[in-house]
Amino acid sequence: MLSSPLEACAACPICVQTTVATPAPPAPASPTSTIAIEPAAPAIVEAARGRLIKTNWAAITDWQTDDTREALSAFEQGCSVLKTRAEWASSCRLATSIVARKYSKAEAASFFQDNFQPFEVRNANNSNTGTVTGYYEPLLRGSRTPTAVYRYPIYAAPQDLISIDLSEVYPDLKHRRLRGRLIGNKLVPYYDRATIDAVSESVAGAPQATLLKGLEIAYVDNAVELFFLQIQGSGQIQLPDGSRIRLGYADQNGHPFRSLGGLLIRRGEIRAERASMQGIKAWAENNPAKIQAYMNGNPSYVFFKEISAAGTGPIGTLGVPLTAERSIAVDARVIPLGVPVFLSTTFPDSKQPLNRLMVAQDTGGAIAGGVRVDFYWGFGDDAGAMAGRMKQKGMKWVLLPNGYEP
Repeated sequence: MLSSPLEACAACPICVQTTVATPAPPAPASPTSTIAIEPAAPAIVEAARGRLIKTNWAAITDWQTDDTREALSAFEQGCSVLKTRAEWASSCRLATSIVARKYSKAEAASFFQDNFQPFEVRNANNSNTGTVTGYYEPLLRGSRTPTAVYRYPIYAAPQDLISIDLSEVYPDLKHRRLRGRLIGNKLVPYYDRATIDAVSESVAGAPQATLLKGLEIAYVDNAVELFFLQIQGSGQIQLPDGSRIRLGYADQNGHPFRSLGGLLIRRGEIRAERASMQGIKAWAENNPAKIQAYMNGNPSYVFFKEISAAGTGPIGTLGVPLTAERSIAVDARVIPLGVPVFLSTTFPDSKQPLNRLMVAQDTGGAIAGGVRVDFYWGFGDDAGAMAGRMKQKGMKWVLLPNGYEP
């Protein structure tokens, strides 16, 4: 679901960044560097990412102007996951009963006001504004088999990729995982982007021997589009016969996400105001000999799984389909997944207000901090045009069930 303006999800997203944070950016991992895990070590305490402050409905910018019916529908979809939790059971039962019939704008607003308490979201430094980026579900051209045109493989998650849930040893590291592979009895970092891509390129009818041979889901015609597919964390592939494959996030190699746009800016290749997804793609088209080296500057690599092409949207981290212009990716270490979140920001490249109730249903590799948001625009080129240009400032308020204290 993710970050440059778009290289934020991530994401995703929708590509979730779950490596353990270090004080300084790590050097590229060597295949023989080991990761020591000391069971008896003192507890690791992760720095706070933000906090929630109880407030009132009048404090929410333009609360009364938004038509929250779509948000109620999106929230109710998430109840398939939330309803088993005691604090959500009552509001989920009521939401399901309302959504099952026709209901008015006023009824939707009353549902939230009667059953939820608003909390203002703050960052760790107590500021109440943050960056709002966008993401979307792209459509790529591809094939089940490699050809001279379709040369770049999309991989399923490899079996030798090991994921360790650190919260089992260090509860303060909930939502963090350590990824790697075994060499003998040592856990070492998994292959980075440069290593995977160096042996992945295929030629017509004869793919080279690769580290991940046999895991190819499909092949696409453009390496840069594949790079951005990994940043989005989901997408669809149009096959030559007109049929489509829908892909969802499966896993990630454990390396930290690095912004391609940020690297291009620092190296003087592109101006900051041109570092949108569209600007980066235009630069790549004019610099084909340079682009792979710059993409390798982001060692993070996302693996996919094929999911049903039916349905309203890709599956977010919460496990339910995302709703265009009503789902967001958040930092789950601050904002519980599934909660309604009122977002106050502006449209891309504009001062026009974009104030509406959203639902936190996803996470992303670059989505870190209390007021950090990635806004899901939907599927296709129009959604991509909005997502690729979005890098706004925003505020947000979380709605939690009455009586529930975060």
